[in-house]
Amino acid sequence: MKMATLSKIEKKALKLVKKKEFKLFSLADEIREKNKGKEVTYVVNRNINYTNKCGLNCSFCSFSKEKNYILSTDEILEKVEEAKEKNASEVCLQGGINKDLKRDYYFELVEKIKENYNIHLHAFSPQEINHIAEDSIKETLVKLKRKGLDSIPGTAAEMLVEDVRQEICPNKISSKKWVEIIKTAHKLGIPTTATMLYGHEESWMDRIRHILKIKKIQEETGGFTEFIPLPFLPGNNKLGKQNNGTLSIEDFKVIALSRVLLKDQIDNIQASWLKLGKEDAKKSLYFGANDLGGTLMEENISKSTGLVEEIPSKNDMHQLIREADRKPVERTTLYDKIG
Repeated sequence: MKMATLSKIEKKALKLVKKKEFKLFSLADEIREKNKGKEVTYVVNRNINYTNKCGLNCSFCSFSKEKNYILSTDEILEKVEEAKEKNASEVCLQGGINKDLKRDYYFELVEKIKENYNIHLHAFSPQEINHIAEDSIKETLVKLKRKGLDSIPGTAAEMLVEDVRQEICPNKISSKKWVEIIKTAHKLGIPTTATMLYGHEESWMDRIRHILKIKKIQEETGGFTEFIPLPFLPGNNKLGKQNNGTLSIEDFKVIALSRVLLKDQIDNIQASWLKLGKEDAKKSLYFGANDLGGTLMEENISKSTGLVEEIPSKNDMHQLIREADRKPVERTTLYDKIG
């Protein structure tokens, strides 16, 4: 790619990651210190993957199986009950795009959870919202919110660069559609997270452009609570046969670059313990990250790669954060402090 084709901010970002990584790291840590101080947050939550049946056939996926399952509403309510018993402030619902599941399944899930439990419901990626929406996206989101949906995970973003997206997940909604759903949610007062799957077929410029697209949305809507860079895990999937994933230094660069590019828009940059592993998640706190995500209690999507460490407990979170000479702070989904 010729430098002449790049914007000023793209040139600067590319130079930081290619030629001035130490400046990138120090700048990211400086911004993190100014914005967040020594506090490192985490949320006590439970992740519930309600089905592993999916017809999208994404090349990076290890989760979808021929022998699949669908959790009933009662089974999910039991899991929410267990989460409440462990003082979780959030449950997160995500699953495959299963044509056997009709829209009433999703509406009933939201309604029953909120009828029975006072807990934040973080549920359904833009891909899932698109599946649920037999009528308009806006009307579907309005109905979900009315029944009790509190926020949406900004997953299924993968890489918001269309040629890369077509290579790794051609059956998913387009970048344009993902942005439309996210913006619609924000305008309806439904906050979301934002993610980026990297370390596969994309270039550094693709990563930069993805982050800048997230920045532009945030400037318009202000609806993102956090940005979560997610390194591709190559185990047990088609894409992993031709790609070995990322090295630690690359992960640190992505986190640092995210902090620098989003410094005035998104305060919270998450280092995913699940994806990075314990030690690299801890080191990421020196490169711009200020959040370690959730305790999850259970997780099936990343663990299906066979490359994931044990899911951390609340005590694990505290220990790791203190080892990094930071202050552990439990938070809600929307980053209000607990305790």
